[in-house]
Amino acid sequence: MLSRNIHPFDIVNGALLVFISAVVIYPLVFVLSASISDPAAVLSGNMWLWPVNVSFTGYEKVFGNRDLLTGYANTILYTVVGTAINVVMTMMAAYPLSQRSFYGRNLIMALIVFTMFFSGGLIPTYMVVRDLGMTNTMWALIIPSAVSVYNILIMRTYFQTSIPGEILEAAAIDGSSDIRTLLRIVLPLSLPILAVMVLFYAVGHWNAYFNALIYLTDREQYPLQLFMREILIQGQMEEMINASDHAHAQTIMDEETVKFAIIVVANLPIFLLYPFLQKYFTKGVMIGALKG
Repeated sequence: MLSRNIHPFDIVNGALLVFISAVVIYPLVFVLSASISDPAAVLSGNMWLWPVNVSFTGYEKVFGNRDLLTGYANTILYTVVGTAINVVMTMMAAYPLSQRSFYGRNLIMALIVFTMFFSGGLIPTYMVVRDLGMTNTMWALIIPSAVSVYNILIMRTYFQTSIPGEILEAAAIDGSSDIRTLLRIVLPLSLPILAVMVLFYAVGHWNAYFNALIYLTDREQYPLQLFMREILIQGQMEEMINASDHAHAQTIMDEETVKFAIIVVANLPIFLLYPFLQKYFTKGVMIGALKG
């Protein structure tokens, strides 16, 4: 039987990790429990961890609200299309820049990195988007942020350090074109960094609201985050709750449970996505970010 000496550092380290885990997990459990608890118990402080008098009133009101369902559908569409474009654009930029035989790659990389520190600013960007006719369309939320310089650097570094040059040389000797080599050899070996890119871009699109605030005036095009902003910050819940049919106290309690239900519904897709990508996440980020 293997035995191991337990050092004070291990105890302190373990206690610290338990504390940090509790700090991170408790708000998640609280919000989930509050979303299905009696709002009176939540407001009075009787519910502090597990659900009390389980009620799904908040979810009924959330899924019965047309604006939120429209926002949810729009956000899913923007996230899927935007992430696909982001990953393809990043890959098409990073792969040639990772090849030492690519003439002028250092100059191009310097110009790309320059944009990380100096940009045109909000007003010129808005004028470009407007003149291209993209306002009040989904493309206003996708095209201006179609590629991230930071992610190009991570993916380029991954290609340089994790794809053996001998494989690429052998493919070239066998007559493989650059596109064929990228699709048939490089990408199958790059699943960790692709998973990281999908997670980075998908979370960014899912949580984005500023571009929608600037470029969209049509409520039919609003993403979920703008409707959440109206409900959570501006307190515009009367239409959804129909306060005229309830006492004022009951209306306030319904508002609270709807807020918690919205938070859960809005973040659920990201929570479901992360476990499938987690096994690639650490490897992709560490190799892409540190070895360069």
